[in-house]
Amino acid sequence: MFWFLVAAMVVVIAAVTLAVLGSGDGSGGPVTGGLPEAEPDRIDDPLPLHRPVLPADVVAVRLPVAPRGYRMAEVDEVLDRLAAEIAERDARIAELETALAETRLTAPREESQAGGSGASTD
Repeated sequence: MFWFLVAAMVVVIAAVTLAVLGSGDGSGGPVTGGLPEAEPDRIDDPLPLHRPVLPADVVAVRLPVAPRGYRMAEVDEVLDRLAAEIAERDARIAELETALAETRLTAPREESQAGGSGASTD
């Protein structure tokens, strides 16, 4: 009876050791790579591609939650796109403000030149 218990204990210890050190897929190999990659639950970009992003579009964005939280790559892509569009808008606004300021500076000169030449001909 003693040898039977010793043999049973060896089998149990071996089984526990294989379960702890073996991989979870039943192959008996070591665990490598950590958790498997989760499948994407939404691939499409919720922001419009053919028009500027509106504030309502940003409010409507719902980033997918993965089993381990937000997908950092998708969050980075959305934020990079928003940053690029905001930078493009800021550059366009600065360009238009410069053009408007130049127009305001040249408009009074043109009026004074037109008014001065018209008065001398009368």
